[in-house]
Amino acid sequence: MDTVFFYAGLWLAFLMLFSLYRGVFGPTVLDRMIGMNAIGSKTTPLLVLIGLMYHRVDMFVDISLAYATLNFIAVLAAARYFQKRKGLHDETPKA
Repeated sequence: MDTVFFYAGLWLAFLMLFSLYRGVFGPTVLDRMIGMNAIGSKTTPLLVLIGLMYHRVDMFVDISLAYATLNFIAVLAAARYFQKRKGLHDETPKA
């Protein structure tokens, strides 16, 4: 059963590459924020899968919940910052 968890974790890590691409090369700040939030959201089940592999689910569920909470708060803070700055949608340089 550990091999199933291992390959599921590899699949999640592979899917994170698409979000990483959007987070690094996104055309707007909003695309970058969504890409990084998607990576954080995929990290939560990945941590649970790691806990299943090490037979310590109780510890890794606590870690993943804390990580998901921090990810959510960070996205809210960044969204609030960019809303105040009015820079969420327009990223064209002004000449």
